[in-house]
Amino acid sequence: MGTAFALPLVGVAFAMVAPRILARARWQDREPVVALWVWQCVVAAVLLCFGLSLLVTAAALWAPLRDRLFWIAPRGVQDSYDLTVGGAWRGVFAAVLVTAAIHLVLHLVREAHLARISRRRRYHELREAAPPLPYEQPHRWRIRRDERLLVMESPRPQAWSLPLPRKPLQLVVSTGAMRRLSREQLDAVLAHERAHARARHHLLLQSAGALATAFPGATLFTAYADRSARLVELAADDAAAYRHGHLATALALLDLNETRLGTARPVPAVWAPGTPPPPPVEQVAARVDRLLTGPPRLRPVQRLNLTAVGLMMIMVPVLVALAPGLDTLLTVGWRG
Repeated sequence: MGTAFALPLVGVAFAMVAPRILARARWQDREPVVALWVWQCVVAAVLLCFGLSLLVTAAALWAPLRDRLFWIAPRGVQDSYDLTVGGAWRGVFAAVLVTAAIHLVLHLVREAHLARISRRRRYHELREAAPPLPYEQPHRWRIRRDERLLVMESPRPQAWSLPLPRKPLQLVVSTGAMRRLSREQLDAVLAHERAHARARHHLLLQSAGALATAFPGATLFTAYADRSARLVELAADDAAAYRHGHLATALALLDLNETRLGTARPVPAVWAPGTPPPPPVEQVAARVDRLLTGPPRLRPVQRLNLTAVGLMMIMVPVLVALAPGLDTLLTVGWRG
């Protein structure tokens, strides 16, 4: 049972140390996609620690599961885990882990359900407020056949996407944005929204929000939710800038938020039906500065190293869980 107790300690160590290290990492704004990968690997490693601990504890309490896990293992591997040690603490520990797992699953289901209801409501409100334009008409906006462009009558320049299951991607643009943005700027905005939909950023933010609300005292999960909200925007900015240029993307951001950037006080959150809340003004200004004067991307070798670091973090709980069995196999093989 030493492994079952060691895995949560490793997970807690990850949860305490990783946010402090990543908070000082200045490269994240330069490589938002890699940064998202590293954050997800850290969170996955922590969850995997507790999941494997629950698996080992359940194997100690339930003989059929134990037999299934070790049915192909050589003699002595099962004994190396000391699954009969722990007594009553095994049941208490298992109950705590199961309760935490159920708590997390309920929050994930709740977050997904609320998001689905919100997207459906926004979709129906938008369909009533803005009829979809057919593919044949808006050639100049480069709309694809698996997309629908909804033009909403509003003087405020706005644009966003609404991904729905089993439906074409809904790209929403206000008439104010069409009047204000040039063709290249609007193409950059649409590319930004396509990048969100293609990378399933809405699902990433839902899961991050569920973790933060399920365990609000966990610094890792709250930092993951806050940082992900910024990194997904930077990643979408880079995708738009790659296709349509940094200047067009930055100007589109400025034009879409000109009324908010030009006022000292925040604009009241009075928006048309189905409109998502606007990003913070400080975030928009930082994104524009990054597009125009930001530092260059990391070298490919650096990106590869960071990707490998993320994979190594996921492998740590796996190696901790397999350590007793591997030690036994190596000992038996060495003696043989």
